[in-house]
Amino acid sequence: MTGPVVRLLVADDHPVVRAGLRAVLEGEPDLRVVAEAATAEEAVARAAAGDVDVVLMDLRFGGGMTGAEATAAIGARPGAPRVLVVTTYDTDADVLPAIEAGATGYLLKDAPPGELAAAVRTAADGRAALAPAVADRLMHRLRAPGAALTPRETEVLSLVAAGLSNQDVGRRLHLTEGTVKSHLARVYAKLGVASRTAAVAAAADLGYIRRR
Repeated sequence: MTGPVVRLLVADDHPVVRAGLRAVLEGEPDLRVVAEAATAEEAVARAAAGDVDVVLMDLRFGGGMTGAEATAAIGARPGAPRVLVVTTYDTDADVLPAIEAGATGYLLKDAPPGELAAAVRTAADGRAALAPAVADRLMHRLRAPGAALTPRETEVLSLVAAGLSNQDVGRRLHLTEGTVKSHLARVYAKLGVASRTAAVAAAADLGYIRRR
């Protein structure tokens, strides 16, 4: 393949993953990894240098800023590189914040090498590059918007799934206990359930929250 070389920044907190991505990508004549970052904060700082076209961004790091937060921070700068999320997580709780933060693409780490390289080129061109499972999930959300949980409802239910009481959820999210109950009531109605346990199970099955 001829044409300009796409310059890449690989952001992941696992050295083995970074090395694996570098090995796969640098086997392509038009792709070159120019930098790596072990934290989301490092990725934001390095992406601002102006010599990166696409950032391959994990979603979860050991601590501090998340991949979605880093994606938003990178995209806030003029002339920012594209961000292609490369992660193992494909639930709505992971996908939607990343897309809303401005990610150009979303790929899973088990994607074949050819699919990864193609997604990088697609993202570099400014076009959406989505893993099939992620695309299916987004299409489902568009086709059945009435059943979709809002980001706040997902946040509330995720904390309920972690074992927090309504009062604890309210304190964590700076909401009144009554507001938490209202969010849960809407969740129950959307999911067609009548209890916290059933709501958590149904939401996990649908991919709205992560299984614990």
